[in-house]
Amino acid sequence: MLDLDSRTLPDIQSTPDKRNIAINKVGIKDIRFPITVTTRDNGVQHTVGDVSMYVALAKEFKGTHLSRFVAILNEDGEAIDPANIDNIMAKMRNKIGTDEAFFEVSFPYFLSKAAPVSRIRSLVEYKAGFSGRQTANGETDLVLTVKVPVTTVCPCSKEISDYGAHNQRSWVTVKVRANDLVWLEDLIGLVEQCGSCEVYSLIKRVDEKYVTEKGYENPKFVEDVVRDVTQLLLDDPRIDWFTVESDNEESIHNHNAYALIEFDKRGK
Repeated sequence: MLDLDSRTLPDIQSTPDKRNIAINKVGIKDIRFPITVTTRDNGVQHTVGDVSMYVALAKEFKGTHLSRFVAILNEDGEAIDPANIDNIMAKMRNKIGTDEAFFEVSFPYFLSKAAPVSRIRSLVEYKAGFSGRQTANGETDLVLTVKVPVTTVCPCSKEISDYGAHNQRSWVTVKVRANDLVWLEDLIGLVEQCGSCEVYSLIKRVDEKYVTEKGYENPKFVEDVVRDVTQLLLDDPRIDWFTVESDNEESIHNHNAYALIEFDKRGK
């Protein structure tokens, strides 16, 4: 077996590049890694995230050292905490030698929900994520994302039909920049208020009657959903900027219905 010392091997990534073209983002994408997320009730949820890590590469360098991204990811132990994203990006900038670092993670997040009438409990899966950017002066921009399923019933279908109305599963995605701590549970609960009805994993017949009738009495267009979510986000002083998207998987069309609102309370 050869006795090799990495210090004596050529470092091609660090050699000069003559094309004079900088790269905005270079790094690793979609590496699976354990995540520990602090819950609103002071517990901890263990889940698995898809992690992407990038840096800006100056025009002078041929490449970056991709192994360093993985090494940094493993420095905090066998799981990462989203609260440490700013520290992870600082390590990326310092150890890789760059002015900008980017970190993204998306993961499933589970909440225990009681059915509306029977109160039987079950776990419901949501999608969550954090994305960050850190500049040369250490300033960090962090965006929190949740993707929440709700049911929507079509107001037009209800109005024009002698009985019944078509409904669909709607995926509402909210991204926020905040000036104070915002829990995943806060955003999930906010969104669930704005559909025709919430989605549950386990329901009995009494619950099925309830959700059917509640949805029918609370019809929503895709435009209604994003506007209702926007109203609640505007009333939350912790949130400085947000986007709201609703993607409705239509049940009687071969296309989805979609709407998006972006709002910056800072006036930027």
